[in-house]
Amino acid sequence: MPAERLPVIKNPSPKRRARSSRKLLLFLFVFFITLLLVLFFQSSLSKITVIEIEGQELVAPDEIGQAAGVKAGDHFFSVSTSRIEDQVRALRMVESVNASKHFPGKILIEVKEYAKVAYQISDSGQVEALLADASVVPVKIQGVALDMPILSGWANDDPLKTKLCLAMSKVPLSYFSDISEIKPFPSDSFPDRIKMYTRSSFEVQTTIGKLPEKIKYLDSYIASLRENKITSGIIKLLEADSHIPFEAEPPAKSGANDTGAAVPAGSTKDASKASQPAAQNNAASGASSGKDAKPPAKETTRN
Repeated sequence: MPAERLPVIKNPSPKRRARSSRKLLLFLFVFFITLLLVLFFQSSLSKITVIEIEGQELVAPDEIGQAAGVKAGDHFFSVSTSRIEDQVRALRMVESVNASKHFPGKILIEVKEYAKVAYQISDSGQVEALLADASVVPVKIQGVALDMPILSGWANDDPLKTKLCLAMSKVPLSYFSDISEIKPFPSDSFPDRIKMYTRSSFEVQTTIGKLPEKIKYLDSYIASLRENKITSGIIKLLEADSHIPFEAEPPAKSGANDTGAAVPAGSTKDASKASQPAAQNNAASGASSGKDAKPPAKETTRN
C-alpha cells in the first residue's frame, strides 16, 4: 500500500499571536482604567470638601461663598475658577479675587477688598464703612474693630464728606491711628474746616484741603508738646500751626480767628476775671482788677 500522507498542522504565526495578546492587554487596560474612573468619580476624592476664604474683613464669608456658587459636595473637576472669580468680583466691596483649586477637594478664594478710610454710625445704629469715594457699605461682621476714624455730623449728600474721604485715601492709614472722630467745623474763612479728636486728649482743627499735608506732622507736633508737659488742648493746623489750652478757646464767631494766629490777651483776661471766687471779688472791692486777674493763657505757635 502506498504510504498515507498525514496532514500537516501549521503552527500559528508568532506575529499573529503577539497581535492578539496586545489587543487583549489593551482591552483589559481600558477596562480597568474605566472602572477606576467610575470608582474615583463616585468617591469623596472627586468632590469639594473644603472651601477656604482669605483676605476679607467687611464682607461676610457666607456672602462670598454664596456669590461663588460652590459648596461642599460639588464635583471638584467641574468647578471653574474663572467663574468663581467673576461672581465674587461682582460684590460691591471686592476689588479683586483669585480662586484656585488644590487636590484633593480644596477650593481657595483670596479676596482683596476696596480700601476703607473711615466708619460712620447710621441712624439705626448700624456700623457702616466708608470707601474712598464716600460710598457706604454696611458692616455685617459682628465685633469688627473700629480701627479708623468715625465720621459724625455729616449729611449723607455732603460734597465735603466725599472730598474728605478722597483726601484720607491719599494718606497712609497709619497717620490716622490717633484720630478717633472727625466732625465738620466750617467757618467763613474756611468752609471746609474740620475738627478731629485724638485718643491722646487733643482737639485738632484743620481743613480738608490741608489735611494730607498737615496730618503727616501731627504725631511729631503732639510729641513736642508732651516734651513741654502739655498733654491736652486745641491744635490748629491752618495757615500757621498753633496750640492753645481748652479754656482759652474764644467764643466761636464767623470768620474770627480762623487762621491759627495767637489769641488776643483781652479775650482770656475777661474770662479769668469772671472765674474768680465771689469771696475774693468782695475782699478785693475797690482794688485794681488787674492785680487779681489771672494772666492770659499762652498760645504755642509753630511756624
